[in-house]
This record gives sequence, structure tokens and C-alpha cells, in this order.
Amino acid sequence: MSARDYIIEIGSYRKEKHGRCICGDTVLSRKMSGEERYIAVLSDGLGSGIKASVLSTLTAAMNLNFRLMHEPIINSVKWIMDTLPIDSERDISYSTFTLVDIDFDGVTTVIEYGNPPFFIEREGEIIDPERRVIEVNQQNSKKHIDVSSFSLLENDRLIIVSDGITQSGIGNSTMPFGWGIENLIGFVKGKSMMSKHISAMDMAKGIVRKALANDSFMLKDDASCAVIYRRKPRKLILCSGPPFNESKDSLMAELVSGFNGKKIVCGGTTAKIIARELNREITSAPLESFRSDLPPAAFIKEIDMVTEGILTLSKVSEILENLKEGEVIMTGTANEVVKMFLDADVIDFIVGTCINTAHQDPTLPVELDIRRNIIKKIARILEDKYLKQTSIRYL
Repeated sequence: MSARDYIIEIGSYRKEKHGRCICGDTVLSRKMSGEERYIAVLSDGLGSGIKASVLSTLTAAMNLNFRLMHEPIINSVKWIMDTLPIDSERDISYSTFTLVDIDFDGVTTVIEYGNPPFFIEREGEIIDPERRVIEVNQQNSKKHIDVSSFSLLENDRLIIVSDGITQSGIGNSTMPFGWGIENLIGFVKGKSMMSKHISAMDMAKGIVRKALANDSFMLKDDASCAVIYRRKPRKLILCSGPPFNESKDSLMAELVSGFNGKKIVCGGTTAKIIARELNREITSAPLESFRSDLPPAAFIKEIDMVTEGILTLSKVSEILENLKEGEVIMTGTANEVVKMFLDADVIDFIVGTCINTAHQDPTLPVELDIRRNIIKKIARILEDKYLKQTSIRYL
């Protein structure tokens, strides 16, 4: 199989210390355009609150940018350490970090400084890759970082956490010295075996929520987890708008029916074309499912979801743009489309370019932009914010 047959899923979850309004840990990730490469960083600011958040954000951002520019590891780490202040009493940096650099082939480099050690879950077993220690001179003292290089295989999950996870529960009668890395590993093995295909996000959430429970739901420190999961991609196609030329109706229907993945059709006219060309019926949703903001979904055999067009797409764009990390997605037609987007890795759009004269009416709301621009915006958000792979084909 080629590298393009796999996807890198990155999921993270954070929870602030009890009584704080902001998490002092930062998780950043980015897909390198044109390089088929991902960078993810988890940074833990010393202490908690706003100061910790600022320092961890600075550390994560610098790590990310240095790796994107292919700076040598020793140089980038030294510049970061020289930039960050040192706690004068304990002689430690105000921020720690773990950086993961991985490409579609699974070739991975991990750089660690100060965080609990990362590990790999592989088919229910734990892999602890070999590390080499690099010495960095910093302001008349020497610091050490760990560097690992290895291949992440299909269905491997790489787990990184802040010490708010491993130190959770400290002082309790059942774990006086904290949860610890061994108990975390045992939890991950159980979590993986209970649900073999658990997503990176769900595993990260499960780990943080377990730490929260260890601290009797009052975290003693910021707790964060990031999971990098290499697997075969989940695919989705969204078709919206009638083709510019009616002779392309059959092609549009073939592209949808022959797609190997989830299928969404947006737009009443589009749904009628698909149903007609595939010789299938459209079944309307029951009246009680009607909501005041958007029409309910309809049904076509072997199509996962059928919705109204422009209004639904506009709402989907708004939800994707404003959705915050870990936020629960509400119910409703547009929200269900968003859930399907977030569950997919590769998203193809088939966009008909026939002009709907109803959308040229100047009395309609400004947000009713033409279909292709809304879909371009959705695709951009999915790539930039959610690291999805997207393509758009016009008919």
C-alpha cells in the first residue's frame, strides 16, 4: 500500500486546573501543505492559569514553526530554551514540551523535554521506542532532551500527556504518589481493547476524564493529552447543486452511488436528480422532526443523509468555524452534517454549477452566498482547522 492509503488522525483534549478559567497547557498541530507531513506539539506551562498558558503557547508555537522550517533539532531546542525564562529557585524551564513530526509513510521523530514519556499502543500492546539523549547548553547549565526516530505502523496510536495526567490522584489513599505512567498504560490498553477503532479524540478525552475522576473531579493541575493515530482513511462525499448541463446528471449520480464511503446530498433539486438517475424514491422526514431554523433531513436508499441546500451549507460553515475544542455538537440537520465531516478524513465535494435563480434575489439575506463559495469556505476550514483532506469537483 502507498502512503496515500493511510491517514494521520490527531486528537487532543485539555482540562484546566480546578478553580482556573484557562488551561496552562497548549496543544498545537498543523499539516504541512505539499509535504504530506504533520507536526503536533503538547506544551505544559509551569504552574497554571494565564501565565502558564502564555508560556506554553509560546513554546508550542516556536516548536511548530522551527520544525515547519526544517531547522536542526539542536538549534531549534536551544533557541527555545534561551527564549524561555528559568525558575530561579528550582532551576527548571517555565515550560516543557513533546513534539511529534510524522509523515504519511509513518516515519516519525519525537522530541521530548520535561513531559512524561510518550508511548505507542499497538494491537493492545505497548511499545516504548528507543531514545537518544542530546545535551543542550543553556545559560551556563546543561539540559537534556530525548529524541526518538521510528516508524508508526498501521493502527498504531502514539500517546503524549502532560504531568497533570500522570500526577492525578496524588495524595489519595489508593494512589498516594499519583496515577503514574504504568497505570496510564494499563488504562490505555483496556480502552483500546474495549473499542478497537476508538478515535484519537475519544481516546484523548477518555484519558483526561479518567485523570479528572482520579482527582475527585477537582483537578490539582492542568491535564492534557494528544493522540496520533495512523490508519486507513474514512471517506465521505458531499454532492450539492445540479450540473451546469443536464447531460451530466447521470455522471453526478454515478459518482455518488459508486463512492466507497459515507454520502451526503444537499439540495432539493440535487436530491431529485440523484433519485431519478438511480431510480430510487425520496422519503420525507416526519412532520414532528421539523425545526424552525432548517428543514429536516430526507431519505434516499443507500444515501446516508439528504438535506436542504444553501441554508444548511451556510449553517454547517458557521458551526465548523466557531466550534471549540471538546465542545459538544448539538442536534439538528446541520449539526449532523458537521458530525459526519469530523468523523471523516478524506472529504470529496461534487458541486453542480447550474445557477439557482432563487439565490440571486437581492431581498434574500446576505449570508446566502452562491453555493461554490460556501463549499470552498467549508473545505478551507476543514483543511486548516481540522486537518482534513478535501477535494472539489465541479460539474
